[in-house]
Amino acid sequence: MSIQGNRRESKEFDNQLVVGLAEVKVLCVNPSAEEYKEILGIELKEDSKATEYLGESKDGNTTLRVNFWVEDLKTEKKFSLNYFLEDKIRTNKDATKQQYINNIGSCSWADDVNNLPQWFTKRDYREAHVGEEELYSFLRTWINIDYSQDDAELELNWKKLMRGRVDEIKELVGGSLVGNVVILATVVSKEKDGEYKEYQGVYKEVIPAYTLKQFRLVDYSSTETLERLKAKKPKELKAWEKFALSVSGEYGCRDFYSLKELHDYDPSENIVSSNAAITEDDSSY
Repeated sequence: MSIQGNRRESKEFDNQLVVGLAEVKVLCVNPSAEEYKEILGIELKEDSKATEYLGESKDGNTTLRVNFWVEDLKTEKKFSLNYFLEDKIRTNKDATKQQYINNIGSCSWADDVNNLPQWFTKRDYREAHVGEEELYSFLRTWINIDYSQDDAELELNWKKLMRGRVDEIKELVGGSLVGNVVILATVVSKEKDGEYKEYQGVYKEVIPAYTLKQFRLVDYSSTETLERLKAKKPKELKAWEKFALSVSGEYGCRDFYSLKELHDYDPSENIVSSNAAITEDDSSY
């Protein structure tokens, strides 16, 4: 028998749940089975649906899941962010207003195009589709261009996207136009078979990498700080302050989170995971 070579390192799957803020880099977008193995070190099972990105809504519209895999610069822990698009114009609940998007990915709502704000209509614009606002918000943070310049442009080919073509996004990975972003890792709790299961999650919004240091200096989860931010005019708010208000707001993060740097999840801090009784007048619920 002839055996030769270096000893192989034994790696265990990292299933430790974490919460908090982390600076990450994008590794890949809508990876194939081969990319899962080569880039992420994950070997998919033959019946895995992880690479099925196109789908159909209950209304029969084409849908697309845009899946970004990112890696924390400190721990090298990998996270998955998903943005869901639907080939349908986005309107409010009673269809009295619809959303529009311009050629740098900014969005605005109006009941009539004539009522759109002037700052918005200075650029080319069109009707927005379901999910575009969230996706373009990520792209605008990830792609380092000066959006205040008249010749700035950020617009994907919608028809190609609805055929599952994300080449325009994939080509950006590792390039000179993109940078790192800050994500908020969360823990998702779901009831299954009468008990709660917990999963790693990531909040939909991201912020620029430089903002992470601000969360080391100030506790943006404290009631006092949040009330101070709410008293400010929207134009006075910094990017990280808007993020803190968004996360903690009525339509913000529904999962367990922490506005501190990334750390191991402690189930005892999560009311859903604890044995404490939940009452309707409990302000923490």
